[in-house]
Parts: sequence; C-alpha cells; structure tokens
Amino acid sequence: GDNAIGVVLAGGRYTAMRIDTVHPQWTGLNNCLHFGTPRMILQLEVIYNDGSKQLIVSDESWKITNRGPIRTANEFDGETYDGNFCLGRWNEAGYDESQWMKVELVGGPGGKLTAQPNPNIRVNEVLKPVAIFKKGDKWMLDMGQNMVGRLVMNVTEQNYGDTVVLRFSENLYPDSTLDVRNLRTAEATDRFILSWEPTFIYHGFRYVEISGLRSTPTVDDFQGLVMYDEMPLTGSFETSDEIINAVYHNALWGIRGNYRSMPTDCPQRDERMGWTGDHTTGCYGESYIFNNQQLYSKWLFDGEDSQAQSGSIPEVWPPYWMNYTNNMTWPGVFVTAADMLYTRFGDDKPMRQHYDAMKKWLSFMKEKYMVDGIMTKDTYGDWCMPPESLEMIHSRDPNRITRAPAISTPYYCHLCGKMADYAALLGYADDEAYFKNEVANSTQAYNGQYLDRHAYRYANNTVTANILPLAFGMVPEDFKDKIFDNIVERTEYELDGHVSTGVAGIQHLMRTLTDYGRGDLALKIASDDTYPSWGYMYRHGATTIWELWNGNTADPSMNSGNHVMLLGDLIIWEYEYLGGISALEPGYGKIRLKPYPIDGLDFVNCSYNSVSGRIESNWKRNGNRFEWDIVIPANTSAEVCLPTNDGYAIQSLGSG
Repeated sequence: GDNAIGVVLAGGRYTAMRIDTVHPQWTGLNNCLHFGTPRMILQLEVIYNDGSKQLIVSDESWKITNRGPIRTANEFDGETYDGNFCLGRWNEAGYDESQWMKVELVGGPGGKLTAQPNPNIRVNEVLKPVAIFKKGDKWMLDMGQNMVGRLVMNVTEQNYGDTVVLRFSENLYPDSTLDVRNLRTAEATDRFILSWEPTFIYHGFRYVEISGLRSTPTVDDFQGLVMYDEMPLTGSFETSDEIINAVYHNALWGIRGNYRSMPTDCPQRDERMGWTGDHTTGCYGESYIFNNQQLYSKWLFDGEDSQAQSGSIPEVWPPYWMNYTNNMTWPGVFVTAADMLYTRFGDDKPMRQHYDAMKKWLSFMKEKYMVDGIMTKDTYGDWCMPPESLEMIHSRDPNRITRAPAISTPYYCHLCGKMADYAALLGYADDEAYFKNEVANSTQAYNGQYLDRHAYRYANNTVTANILPLAFGMVPEDFKDKIFDNIVERTEYELDGHVSTGVAGIQHLMRTLTDYGRGDLALKIASDDTYPSWGYMYRHGATTIWELWNGNTADPSMNSGNHVMLLGDLIIWEYEYLGGISALEPGYGKIRLKPYPIDGLDFVNCSYNSVSGRIESNWKRNGNRFEWDIVIPANTSAEVCLPTNDGYAIQSLGSG
C-alpha cells in the first residue's frame, strides 16, 4: 500500500543555539563542539514477503519545512509549541508537500558512525502533584519531589490562540514565588498554544509556575513524566534510621535524574554535562541501585573518543565543553568505571577495549606533570568541601584546602594500582611490573615529602590529605593507626562528628572509618541532620542531593539541588558494610556476606539483583540476639561472616 515516513528534528546539544554568558570560556562557539544546523542520516531497509529488499535512504529527494508547530526546543530553555503552525497529517501518504523546500545535502560530523549501545531515555515513572495553589494571577504546582522530565496538562476552557506558559524550578522563595536563581541563564520555560505536551526537552524541577489558564486547575490535571535511561532497578536498602532512609531515597532520585545517555552533573541549569569527577567512585554505589552496565560501557567510549592525540582526557564527556585542564581525579573515572563494570557485572571488555587509551593518558600525565615521583597537577582540589562561612561556595582558608599533590599523587598511585591489576588479567607482564613500580616509587616519594613522621599527618593535615593515602595503602605500616587517630581527632572532636571533605575525600571516608574500627563514627556522619551532612539537606526540604553542603545558604550561582557528587562512598558503604554484600569474584559468582551491626541500628534490609541472581542480607536485633536472614543465588557460593563478640565466625555457604 501507500506509506510515508517523516522525521522531526530539533536543535540538540551539538547545535549551539545559545552562548552561555556564565561560562563564556567554556561555551562560546569557539570552545564547544558545534556541528551546525540539525541534520540527519537515515537508512530504512524493507524486506518484502517474497524476500526482495528495498533501501530507503535520506537523499536529495526528501523535502523539508521549518514551519512546523515546534517553534523552539532547547534543553536549557524549554520548548515553544504553537498549534497555529500545525501541518496536518504531514507524515501520512498523500500529503501535499509541494510548498516544502528541497533538502540540502550536508556532511556529517566525521568520525566513525556506530550504533547506540545503550537504551533510550524514556518515561519510567509518572508522578502526580501533591499541591496546587494560586499566587497572584498564576498557579503554583508542587510535585512533592525534585524530579527530572516533563509536565503534561489536561486543561479546558481555553480560547483559540491562548498561550499557556510553564516555568520550572527546584525552589520557591519564602513568599511561595518561583526561585530560579540557581538556573543561571537557563530559561527552563515551556510555552504552549493549542497543545499541552512537550516533545524534545526535559526539566529538573519540583515546582512549576503556570500562567495563562482561564479555568481553575486541580492536581488531577497534571502529570510529571519521570525520564531517564531505561534500566532495571536492582537494589533496595532500608534501615531503622529515618535519616539514612531519607538520604537513600534522595540519592536514588538524584542518580536516575542524572542518567541521560551519560551520567551528568545536574539536570536543571545551563550545564547538564557529563562531569567525570562526580562518578569516579560514585559509579560503584550507583551500580547497586541500577543496572547501569550499558550506560557506563557507552560512557567509556565517549571518554576515549574525547581523548586528544597527546593523551589528555577532558573532564566532561562528551566534551561539549572543551575542558582539557588535566588532573588525576576527574578523568580517573576512565580507569575506575572499567573496574566497576568488571567487579559488578563480570564484564572485562571495557578494560580490554580501553586499556591502551588509559595507559596513554597516565603516560601523558606522568611526562607532563610528575616531578621526582610527585604528581603535581590537580585542577579542582577537594571540590565543594564545607567552607568557613555558610554564604561561601569555596573556602579561602588554607587550613581547610587540601594541597594539590596531596590529592593528585595518591590518586595516581590508586589508578596505577588498578592498571597493574588489569595488566595481570590481560597477561601484560611487563606492564604489570611497570605500574607496580610506579606505585612503589610515587608512594616512597610522597611519604618522603609529605608525611610528617613526628605529627603523624600528611601535607596540611586535612582529613582528605590523611584519608586518601590511608585508603590507597600508601601509609607505612607502623604509621597507619596514628594517621587514623589523627583523622578521628579532626572529625570526631574538632568537628563534632561532621564531614570536612569535598568530592575527593568523601569518596573514601565512610569505608575507611569502618575498616579501621570506627563504624560508629561513620554511622554518626550518615545519620546526622546538622550542618554539614546529608541529613541536613533532608531536614531543609531536599528530596535529592545538593551540590553544596550549604546549598540552602550559599550563592545560588552554584547550588544545584540535584547533584550526586557529594554522595562519595555512602551507597557503597550502605550495601557492602551495613548490608554486608560484596563480591569475592567478579559478577558475584562468589560472594562475601559480612554485615557491620553497628550500635544505633536496630535492623538493615538489603538486597541486590546481581548478574548471578538475587542476593539478600536482612538482619535485626532482638534483645541480645542477632538475627540474620540471607539468600544467595543458585550456582554461587558465599563466605558468610557471622558477627560474634570477638569479631566474625566465617562459614561457607553453598549454591542457592
């Protein structure tokens, strides 16, 4: 019969339709990837019943118009739909397109055309608003949850040509008007004439200001379409502590709200970039909650595709912002995410596929920035550590700021250690020896220059400066306890059990405290609700994780309400320490079950649908009894560590 095929193109990220005035050094047309006007390539293969084939391709026979109803569509600014421009049944056979223009044949962006390896972004959940109220001549909608996606409406009694305007935000002012200061230049506004559903955009929002309605709306007239990469939810976690449970809820919503074919930093302002440092360690925790294997496998290809000839890797993947400043912590996810994929999913392909590129990057950093075994280059430091004033974003106090080599050198050793493991798995004996030697040499140089053997501290004695070498196995054996005591002294007594770390230090804080016998201090940090803490965010209305510990008081120019970078190793700690589920072999063919029943928790219920099957670890206190229900999958085995008064009694558990 008669058939037709049509395509709608909008201005995507690589059609640079706006210049960000906040970061012109990053987003001016000369500094971001720009491929020009929207364009497409299409090949449709039709196989008929008789076995014959026909190819339909995008060529000069196609027609085009820019007079359709979607007048603007930009992920930062929103969408304008004008039904007055409706084209009728434009994508059906028999449509008269004689007034349309001929297409222009154009070149592609270059490179190698490859299939999309990860699932699409789609609507995975639908939310109903919790409240709607009038404010002046506008209506204010509260979704009850900081979400990412779109709002659709079912409104009536509008007149022909009426424009309904929706403005989105994460926050309200005290007078219940919309607070859009943290959106910076992003307009985050949808405009509809004769239509109530957008097509090409998404917003990060909890609140919506609606103007132009003629009738009184109710919450039943609206739906929030929650959108992120399609992937299974694989984990569940619950404890007897209200704060820990609330923060876990906030983490789950923050993680999935930033899955957009790449793990981004935020979903609401004029950024929304694939910042690497947010996920260097966070990816391990994320992978307990979601099956993110395809997402991170794809993102590692973005990383290698972004690598410069010199070996330099940018901090943003894909590099819409051409940000090649060179440091160890942010691009380090290139190495650690491959380890996560191997550990969680038993997938060794990423380490094989990207090994040469990883090695090239580490060689570049060594040749350019290493001096006598010390990695000198660090761009961002311990980003977003709690500053000395609630109004500040970044500290100016040198006693709070961790020195650059105290971050970059331990991370260099950490990443070289991972590379030595990869080389051993891949059979590269010379590389294995080389990377082990790098670890040894840099460790010796670092301890010689930055370890104060009289005061038992590293560099300028921040918690981050001390905890990184301890977590990465760089501290001499007879100094470990003293270094740890220094961390405890600073955290428990000077800071009253609060965090003092930013993105770098928080990635190893919770596990290191517990490994050295202070799980109680880790629990205090996790369950605290005073500043600075995750619970403080929750107590002040957060339903996701803030970008800043002081996100409710600092300058709004950088206080996203939906970031996950400050989660650090919290989710890993919850699953592997409180729940006690970890892998003894990649892919959980062999499992370790070792919970930490810390005083202050009455129960923990934890489950993980691994690639080997469902693992459960549910324990509770019953008087002076410890009751523990565990499940391991068929065709796996487990090392079961039963808590006793003297430590653990270890038993083996068979299949199923």
